[in-house]
Amino acid sequence: MTDTTALADRTDCAPSTAHPIDPEAASTVAGALKALSDPLRLRMLSAIATDSRGESCVCDLADLASVSQPTISHHLKVLKDTGLVDSERRGTWVWYRIAPTRRRAVSALLDTFAPAAIGGAAPDVQPDGALRDLSLDDLDSSVSRLASDLADRHPDLSRDLVTALVRESYTGLARSAKLTRHLIPLTERFAQQRLSDLQRDRSSAAPQVLFVCVQNAGRSQIAAALLNALSGGAVVARSAGSMPSAEVHPNVQRLLADIDGEGTTRDEYPKPLTDDAVRAADVVVTMGCGDVCPIVPGVRYEDWAVGDPAVASPDGLTAIRNDIEAHVRDLLAALNPDNT
Repeated sequence: MTDTTALADRTDCAPSTAHPIDPEAASTVAGALKALSDPLRLRMLSAIATDSRGESCVCDLADLASVSQPTISHHLKVLKDTGLVDSERRGTWVWYRIAPTRRRAVSALLDTFAPAAIGGAAPDVQPDGALRDLSLDDLDSSVSRLASDLADRHPDLSRDLVTALVRESYTGLARSAKLTRHLIPLTERFAQQRLSDLQRDRSSAAPQVLFVCVQNAGRSQIAAALLNALSGGAVVARSAGSMPSAEVHPNVQRLLADIDGEGTTRDEYPKPLTDDAVRAADVVVTMGCGDVCPIVPGVRYEDWAVGDPAVASPDGLTAIRNDIEAHVRDLLAALNPDNT
């Protein structure tokens, strides 16, 4: 019996509700993926996307590998033909930048798919049964107790508001949780931070900076640690992710330990981006996550193009750390010149 006959004879298969990508779109996407299948070409795209100038000169891209100039030109032409990059000739040299309409796609490729493909990102969230080291009833009861406790500690806020914020914080963290037994203490810390943000008095509080990247597992964590260390507490640095991971990348954890110094206990964890965090910030710095932050009047916005430490070599990781530190020092000088 052929496979086709076997399928035709099945009587227990329900009608499919799938809606696959249409053939024309699939052909377009497949063409783009094929164009990016060359490792050097992918590195070129990454170099262009993370160049702090917002663009890269062909002479910079030629330094990525020991290949001939015609080979470099061929790869750049392929990238341009996909529509992912634009180019502009200025005198002798040609400059390349990510096409404005393709920035989100390139960011998703380099910041989300690439780490996952090499095993550096957190595993996909499993069904409830695979993560259930605490029962759902236990979790719900714990969340209810936590909400009641925090409402008692914040009498100036509506109990309904505190309860809603706690449950929202729990849900946001649960999406990337590895072990549910850690969810309640993490929810408490996250909710406490959010409640502080809601009650922050801009007129008297220290300047607050929010760093945002995709997974809140690399760049934004490094930037927040550096700003906290360099400011000596004069500036408050926080971080969040548009699609937070379950944990900070291992190579970044080692780097953060060096920044914090001996004897310091680090308890940072990836957190989802929230509107209240943005509204509480004086400065919001995005790092490879696109236009994910709500625009709030009175908040200053910056975008830093830096490499992703999750896919970097040891030398690359050092370079990324130094690049972020240079940005942080400039920001610190603008916020608090007497502390630099």
